[in-house]
Amino acid sequence: MTKGLISRVIASVALAGAVFAPISPAFADSLESEFDRAFVAPAPQRPPQLQAPASAVPKVQPRIESAQWTVSGSVRPFVAAPRPALYATPLDAQVYALADSSAGRIGVAAIDLSTGRSVTVLGDTPFPMASTSKIAIAATFLDGVDQGRLSLSGSYPLMVPVKSRKYSSLVAPVRPGAMMTGQQLIERSLIHSDNTATDALLAAVGGPPAVNRWLRATGNTGLHLDRDIATLVRDDGEYDPARVIDSRDSATPKAMAQLLSGVYQGRWLSANSRAFLLATMEQCVTGKHRMRSQLPGDVVVAHKTGTLSNTSSDVGLIQTGDGRVYAVAIYVTGQGGHAGRDAKIAEITRTLYDGYQVESTGYRVAVQH
Repeated sequence: MTKGLISRVIASVALAGAVFAPISPAFADSLESEFDRAFVAPAPQRPPQLQAPASAVPKVQPRIESAQWTVSGSVRPFVAAPRPALYATPLDAQVYALADSSAGRIGVAAIDLSTGRSVTVLGDTPFPMASTSKIAIAATFLDGVDQGRLSLSGSYPLMVPVKSRKYSSLVAPVRPGAMMTGQQLIERSLIHSDNTATDALLAAVGGPPAVNRWLRATGNTGLHLDRDIATLVRDDGEYDPARVIDSRDSATPKAMAQLLSGVYQGRWLSANSRAFLLATMEQCVTGKHRMRSQLPGDVVVAHKTGTLSNTSSDVGLIQTGDGRVYAVAIYVTGQGGHAGRDAKIAEITRTLYDGYQVESTGYRVAVQH
């Protein structure tokens, strides 16, 4: 059996020219760091007539629509619940201790796919998907391939952002860029977290509504996409995710873990599309200090990272040396900065790995708020 979750069925395509040049792991990770730092400064104020409340934690506002932009009413302050008095197992207690929300809320969901044994913290609470949404976007495109509406060999234009002010329009302006095949777009989106390639996939499938339809059809209702990546990035920083829950472009950790489980188990995609998606996720070069960093060398991780203002995430499938597979979704806010969030993701991942390894019986325990 070759190393990896599945045999690589489609080789990476060599990209020519500057726009097609491969991105090194170090450079890709530095891009994530730069992206995170770019949003440390407060976001610009909205137009005076639609300015957010001055309170530290925004109150839920009715949906306001204008010719310029839209304010979601699905925003609420995060209120931490008390920890359970008792834990089902030592692993649950360890994960809860690591996912303490005093320095920023943390969501965790993990499933041992061989037993169904799960551990969750804030499992049903929405967190910013950031670039972890790219898994659902790629899966929607591949479903279109399976149905004959789209093609991995067909050509589609990159969607390149055009500079615009925050909140100045409902959708951030983009322009068509270089043409790429569907395969190249998925590879750049999932391996290098390329936003222009992701928006090209989104445009090809029919935008966020098409992704939401696919998610609903597969029963994954805990994930929801509202904006393309260009708009999401331009308008990032509107709320502090460590203290505020904004359900736009969000996923609950449990729903993301279930999406990963279903993809791995082949519930929604053809064998070829499943194989390509998982093989591409195995090649992800971002987040070198996150999920993979503390795992043993014989462990294979097919994953996708996400980074936005004051939030970092890593979600994926972890295959152990003895063939067991865990679906894991970790969303972290606050923690003092980018490095602190990375360290928290790495520590929680290793704790889950060790805990699952020592548990000898197959049983399901769900601990969540």
